[in-house]
Amino acid sequence: MRYIKLGNTGLDVSPIALGCMTYGEPGRGHPVWSLNEEASRPLIKHAIESGINFFDTANMYSQGSSEEIVGRALRDFARRDEIVIATKVRHPMHAGPNGAGLSRKAIFAEIDHSLRRLGTDYVDLYQIHRMDGRTPIEETLEALHDVVKAGKVRYLGASSMFAWEFSKVLHLQRTHGWARFVSMQDHYNLLAREEEREMLPLCADEGVGTIVWSPLARGRLARAAEAATDRSGSDPFADLLYTQEASDRAIIDAVSTIAGNRGVSQAQVALAWLRRNPVVAAPLVGATKRSHIDDAVASLDLELSTEEATSLEAPYTPRHDFQGVSDDAVLARLSAQIGIKPA
Repeated sequence: MRYIKLGNTGLDVSPIALGCMTYGEPGRGHPVWSLNEEASRPLIKHAIESGINFFDTANMYSQGSSEEIVGRALRDFARRDEIVIATKVRHPMHAGPNGAGLSRKAIFAEIDHSLRRLGTDYVDLYQIHRMDGRTPIEETLEALHDVVKAGKVRYLGASSMFAWEFSKVLHLQRTHGWARFVSMQDHYNLLAREEEREMLPLCADEGVGTIVWSPLARGRLARAAEAATDRSGSDPFADLLYTQEASDRAIIDAVSTIAGNRGVSQAQVALAWLRRNPVVAAPLVGATKRSHIDDAVASLDLELSTEEATSLEAPYTPRHDFQGVSDDAVLARLSAQIGIKPA
């Protein structure tokens, strides 16, 4: 494994990150497709043995169960100084007031809860899962700065938002001398390229590394267009992200053709395409099988030609960007999924 720096930091991360939403006790948020601890641990161990040192979870994943499972596995299988633990804050963790959001109270409470569940003294990368329109952004940014200065967090990151919002918060952090966002976790893959318009150029200009979620479009790029999985039939958030457009099928067919010609998996082709964009630091790969991890690592050795990349990109048509969906709509979907009614 050849490690890279995350954005303009000195932090060494593997160019593949293990997305840990997959790991969590069933019945605590993702009842159909999440893996319990017994099933999760061998996959986390295999990722470490494969050279992956970057693990991304969130407080809301299976209502904290993901952090607990990942924390115990990393303590048993890895050296803490070598691994990078990323988690997130924003979404509902309990019913009633102050159960969600990015207020100073919520951030201070949730970082302590995450540290307890993860079984560690600090988080390497603490990310805001989404913006919080009900809290002044200055309050959020100063609170995040303070958890860094308290030694509970090493670096700060953000996740999906409008480019103008990210530009604004970077400006505020610079103006006030607050700890800065060093990463942007955004939605980017062959079926969703709207971030190429503004967010990715902004990140490149600001020296911010991007961590890509859904790099395989919820698995759509890794299988035949007509195929389905347990998750695809029980993932309401995907309804906000993808439609069954003819261009999607053409892109998936192009991925399949290149994979067949190269003798590799479709996942390797789709992940290799992401690496052509230098602002992409690491895709988040959710692995339910050892082969998912093996494919992700193998993709690092696959270089696509210009002609192959063109064949993958040509069918793309502009489509709905879920950033245009209101924060209330996203929050309602997520709250319903984990069984909590937002305050």
